[in-house]
Amino acid sequence: MKSTILLIIAILMLSSSAQTQILNKLQKEANKAINSKETQKAIQKEADKILKNKNSGNPFSADEAAAALKEALVSGSNKGTEFVSKVDGFYRNPDIRIPFPPEAKKVDEALRKVGMEKQADQVVLTLNRAAEDASGSAKDIFVSAITEMTIDDAIKIVKGDNTAGTKYLKSKTTKHLTEAFSPIIKTSLDKVDATKYWKEVMTFYNQLPFVEKINPDLEKYVTQKALDALFLMIGKEEMLIRKDPIARTTELLQKVFGKK
Repeated sequence: MKSTILLIIAILMLSSSAQTQILNKLQKEANKAINSKETQKAIQKEADKILKNKNSGNPFSADEAAAALKEALVSGSNKGTEFVSKVDGFYRNPDIRIPFPPEAKKVDEALRKVGMEKQADQVVLTLNRAAEDASGSAKDIFVSAITEMTIDDAIKIVKGDNTAGTKYLKSKTTKHLTEAFSPIIKTSLDKVDATKYWKEVMTFYNQLPFVEKINPDLEKYVTQKALDALFLMIGKEEMLIRKDPIARTTELLQKVFGKK
């Protein structure tokens, strides 16, 4: 056990580039070695010391790093989902506004050429309303993933780039969110009449002469666009907490993110 701890301490004391190269090679072996509570406690203790030494002007422990990161990500995911789930959260935001599916862009163009701008606009509006309606349900999934985060994950993310936490969430929740979102999006599309308007314009388009009939998967498209938007907004909140002292609303956030 002692040799394992010394090896990990030695790696942590190297430069960032050297750490990355060595850790990539030894990750599997290290994971196998760290299999007892006694070893984990010892490693955490040494990690705490190193973190304090590297942040002597603003020391924080591994536990504090994990707690602060979870707090920041919960705050960011809550604010992000609240922002996009309100009326016009998608529709009036050019960064995340959902247009016609790419393969159906010619449908939009054809409708406008024959004076059906209103119908085309109604489709776009209802697609965005469906995403707004469904997005609020993502909170619980994000919070669940955040609470399962390990101390090792947290330290890496705190020391990572400005959206390291959001990238972690994306890797851990995308599959679950997609599965959970699909039926919710379907319900929301029906609820705001998006399905109805979509069917009307697609029926009209597919009856036009000399056009290639298309039938995009509307649920899949809106689900993906909604998830992309959620991660974009959470990433913005994470960057704000990392860069703007005013956004760090607690002493713990100020302590951990005040000086990386």
